[in-house]
Amino acid sequence: MAISLKKGEKISLTKNAPGLKKILVGLGWDTRSTSGDAFDLDASAFLLSSLGKVRNDADFVFYGMPKIGDKLITKDGAVEHTGDNRTGAGEGDDESLIVDLTKVAADVQRIVFTATIYDAVKRHQTFGQVTNAFIRIVNAEDNTEICRFDISEEASTNTALDFGAVYRKDGEWRFDAIGQGYDGGLLAMCTRYGIDASE
Repeated sequence: MAISLKKGEKISLTKNAPGLKKILVGLGWDTRSTSGDAFDLDASAFLLSSLGKVRNDADFVFYGMPKIGDKLITKDGAVEHTGDNRTGAGEGDDESLIVDLTKVAADVQRIVFTATIYDAVKRHQTFGQVTNAFIRIVNAEDNTEICRFDISEEASTNTALDFGAVYRKDGEWRFDAIGQGYDGGLLAMCTRYGIDASE
């Protein structure tokens, strides 16, 4: 049975799933049913060094990254984005990423999973209009859900959200339930983690 986490809680993925090698990180949400533009939330991942910043722009995994073959995947094969869902319709994960923990570079200490609202300012949309947001970590090899964090905090004016992070500590992989909102959308999120997204 999956462990349900609250904001700020951390658990060891390694201890809860011995031999863990590959995870699926599922992010989900529901959006308001009122009139107006449809919501397009975009999941991303930032691979961070011990300095809390990306090593280079290739450490930013998102729907618009260059494809390798037909995949949105890092060159080392460590993190793959499974594709952009533009509506948030349906049950379960709205977007997901797959992380091969055995391929994550030694100098990557933390992988932060985020969501931002596409064209949020133009469409007058914020996370205050988003409900039932969650992030879950699944053992990709046997499809067992290890943990889940349902984000209940009101992020009324925010247009970007850190859902959670997988990180290394004492030889283990752990998960941090963050649930922190920010203003400024994807641009601010990129700046925060060391990506120049001003172009």
